[in-house]
Amino acid sequence: MADKIKKFFQKKKVDAKFKMAGPGHKLSESAISSQSSVTSKREQPMGSKRSGPTEESKVAAEAALARLHQKRENPKFNTSLAAIQAQVKKELENERAQASTSAPNTDTKEREQEMDLPRNFAAAGVYFKCPIISNDILPRDEWKKNIKSFLYEQLEEERGLTACLIIQSCNSNREKVDTCVETLCKYLENIVTCPEEEKYQKIRMSNRAFCERVQPIEGAMELLLAAGFTQQKIANAEGVDEDYLVFDAANVPSIESLTSLIEALRTAEPIQLELDRNLQVLLPSQAAAKMQLPPSFYALSPEEIKREQQLRIEAAERSQMLRTKAMREKDELREMRKYKFAIIRVRFPDGILLQGTFSVYERYNEIHEFVQENLEHSYLPFVLNTPTGHKLIPEEDGNKTLIDLRLVPATVLTFAWHSSVIEQINSSPNKDVFLKPEVMVLVQEV
Repeated sequence: MADKIKKFFQKKKVDAKFKMAGPGHKLSESAISSQSSVTSKREQPMGSKRSGPTEESKVAAEAALARLHQKRENPKFNTSLAAIQAQVKKELENERAQASTSAPNTDTKEREQEMDLPRNFAAAGVYFKCPIISNDILPRDEWKKNIKSFLYEQLEEERGLTACLIIQSCNSNREKVDTCVETLCKYLENIVTCPEEEKYQKIRMSNRAFCERVQPIEGAMELLLAAGFTQQKIANAEGVDEDYLVFDAANVPSIESLTSLIEALRTAEPIQLELDRNLQVLLPSQAAAKMQLPPSFYALSPEEIKREQQLRIEAAERSQMLRTKAMREKDELREMRKYKFAIIRVRFPDGILLQGTFSVYERYNEIHEFVQENLEHSYLPFVLNTPTGHKLIPEEDGNKTLIDLRLVPATVLTFAWHSSVIEQINSSPNKDVFLKPEVMVLVQEV
């Protein structure tokens, strides 16, 4: 049944391709799409270690090294890259000059005290993708509306499977969803087991179990209608009409078809959203100006966090001499868990910064792959260093979360080529090229 659900959605994606295609484009036109590098690794066990390089990857790495020594044939890119590098160099020199001056600018202090403005945010917000439905990149709340609309549009064609997905995807309380699913399965199992038993073919809608476990859950009524139930008025023992859901075998292909619905109920999962990396390429000055996190990054509101931080500072001052290292680490972890997402920036030797958005519970492997996918020479090994000087190694740190590595809520990692290839890279005419051309053109104008 899980395969059937997948095929159902695959068909919907194929049907929607022509609708989403839009107007045609010339091959000569620049078509740089929104960059995002969410890589789905759900099929791989999180605890598995990376195996050593295969012969194929070794050959690919050698080929990448060979390409390093080839001059670029695209003069336009060479020109734009030179301009970007010149701008970065100028900004780095300005930063050093400003750092050498002792007196800070009064205007700068005043600006720092001003209310945080969106232009100072490191990201406009947190955005998601849902490839199973469309290629749009939207905030979570908008996706919830779109998923709901999409599923209800499919009810007429495939009521049973779609109702299962509505139950899973359009209700937030997982405990109540599980209770509803078990209750619905019990209704259907009773009919399958005892198809002639009349008491199993009627559900009194004022029944307490139905009112508490089934009726409040979106999609539950659609599932029962798909299972052959219809709503009717039936007189009770006192002669008063009551609402019932009554099963009619004529409304389903066969009693056995209810078994398929039971399986679908038990195996259906919520339609998942994928976090969009919201890739940005920044000059040093832009990175320095965009330091604030938007409200969507917090598990609490920014005001609540600031209030708790102030209370913690006051408490720490009162008991500073009594705090152990373990206590400080515990407080640090508690602080990081106030965030749902983190900004990770990777500074390259040329001063350019690559920025991506990550869940605080994602693992370092995701960061490493994000950087690798955007490198011009993606087959070459590299390392990322934390601000404390810790060298992040995929074999050792790959399965550690951002919280484990203290990379929350925002961190700048430093990029460096692996020592095994540094000599070849230094002798290459393209040694100052790090990111792909289609990524470099995303550098925002100052």
